[in-house]
Amino acid sequence: MMVFGYWRRKPNSLKDTHKKKKQQQLLSSNVELLIPNNFLCPISLDLMKDPVTLSTGFTYDRSNIEAWLQAGNFTCPVTNQLLNSFDLIPNHNLRKMIQDWCVENRNFGIQRIPTPKVPVSPTEVSQLLSCLADSTRSLDQYECWDLLQKIKKWGNESERNRSCMVVNGASSVLASTFDAFATDSFQRNAKVLEEILSILNWMFPLDVESQIYLSSNNSLRCMLWFLRCRDLSSKQNSISVLKELLSSDQQHAETLASIEGVNEILYSFIKDPICPKISKDSLMVIFHLVSHPSSSENIRSSLVKMGLISSLIEIIIDAEKSTCEKALVVFDKLCDCEEGREEAYINALTWPVLVKKILRVSAAATDYSVSAIWKLNKYGRKERVMVDVLQVGAFQKLVLVLQLGCSDETKEKATELLKQMNPYRNNGFECIESVDFKNLKRSF
Repeated sequence: MMVFGYWRRKPNSLKDTHKKKKQQQLLSSNVELLIPNNFLCPISLDLMKDPVTLSTGFTYDRSNIEAWLQAGNFTCPVTNQLLNSFDLIPNHNLRKMIQDWCVENRNFGIQRIPTPKVPVSPTEVSQLLSCLADSTRSLDQYECWDLLQKIKKWGNESERNRSCMVVNGASSVLASTFDAFATDSFQRNAKVLEEILSILNWMFPLDVESQIYLSSNNSLRCMLWFLRCRDLSSKQNSISVLKELLSSDQQHAETLASIEGVNEILYSFIKDPICPKISKDSLMVIFHLVSHPSSSENIRSSLVKMGLISSLIEIIIDAEKSTCEKALVVFDKLCDCEEGREEAYINALTWPVLVKKILRVSAAATDYSVSAIWKLNKYGRKERVMVDVLQVGAFQKLVLVLQLGCSDETKEKATELLKQMNPYRNNGFECIESVDFKNLKRSF
């Protein structure tokens, strides 16, 4: 006996032609269409779009069985039999039957399932990358452009294609090509270079070989040139790659810091934001630069003189969670240097903003806010700091931080600050915040 699933037809919108109106009258909006059971994927129980058969003889929709295998399963989902091969054989006959069935039932609002694209194979990827390496050696930008378009096309077709290219070394070949053309000329090869960065953005995380090519002096200079001179898309791709590089290995920060003008370019995206993504990525690049042991001191001093402290406070005031956290961690790092602390002391918004963000954004934002207050107190004007933070309700906030739970480091800093604030509380400096914290939970 054949078993059927169901396809429930959704109500159609008003039709323009008489024929379609008549069809609409004949079909109730609640008509249920029987779907043959062999058209349904055993995993999702949905109509299959790209049926493929395992070595056990059972057929599944490609996306579902690939997800099953990628999750580390080595058995057939239906039989639980151990697979002796992971080959997925396209079931063309079944796909054609499903497509014909869709066409036959188009009056029920069912659309024909398009013929799926054949996934790219490792052999095809290797051959294309070999051709790209050859054209790179001869600096043939026209041949490279054509090959890049093919890579982009494959990547746009499916996530599986992207994974196949990454696994077979596409990122390192692309990075090598980028370095070669950047060394030749930014301006003359801009089109090819921009396309490579666009493709690399969906190949994160980058492998070590890719990082080596992209962190070369010429590659970094090229990306900074894009940040300064090119359009929004190129700026986004460039800052994204820079963030990925420095996040993977902070040693790249030293090379980037040595390039003239990098501080000015990055600060411009903070002071005059043109895109939220660029601003957030710029904050992370700045964070890695000011955190690097050998180059951080000069970079911190330079950025503080440009006005980064004030710009960060303006961002923190009403930025969304992710941006606020990034701005706070950079602010905390700048409080490690004397110039940063001096700028923080003279800004009237420093204390209200830092105290307000405690327990208001996230656990990370609370940690950074407490850390910044602790540094400003420990390395600077202790009495002035204690009076100022008490006046904006810091004592109450820090007590709540300890009650609700926090990291060990934040606990130590909050405890130390509370001890130092306590003598000043009887002098009438303390302000009690009127907000009701009864329903505040540990999870942010």
